[in-house]
Amino acid sequence: MTKLENPVLMAVIGAAQGLRGDVRVKCYTADQLSIGDYGNLYSKDGRVFEVLEVREAKTVAIVRFRGINDRNAAEALNGTELYVDRDALPDEDLEEDEFFYADLEGLDVFDAEGKSYGSVSGVYDFGAGDLLELKGPGRRPVLIPFTEAAVLEIDLEGGRLLVDPVAAGLVDDGSEPPPFGSPKKPYTRK
Repeated sequence: MTKLENPVLMAVIGAAQGLRGDVRVKCYTADQLSIGDYGNLYSKDGRVFEVLEVREAKTVAIVRFRGINDRNAAEALNGTELYVDRDALPDEDLEEDEFFYADLEGLDVFDAEGKSYGSVSGVYDFGAGDLLELKGPGRRPVLIPFTEAAVLEIDLEGGRLLVDPVAAGLVDDGSEPPPFGSPKKPYTRK
């Protein structure tokens, strides 16, 4: 069993596909058919998954793994997250202003005056846009939008992230929010 030093989530195994042990896999790669190009994949518990065959479906890849030869074995994998070590991802393919979300984790977060807001502890996408989770000593974790307005500069070499605390929602801008329950337009039920 292998323990990855800097795991990056690449895919999640879904339902079994057919009787031969194939599984539906939701890939987080730019091209879902490239899931086998990164070498072996690993689960959190250290199991190794070698990709033998990948084919495309509408929204997922259909994958055959070595040693998964029947539907029962495939069904047992449902929900398994698959990782690679960060070192397996090619840096030379990135443009100058591109990076992996995993590279943001651990960056210290500051505003223009040098005030610290902790460090990035996670990157999430719940469907409405990417969010950065910030944690600091003695502070509760907070989520900020990962937008150009909130995140002004990313310095991977310096290990820093420059934010606008107002746009990120970390401080109040002094304006009064509207009273709860008073929308700008009257609500009418249809």
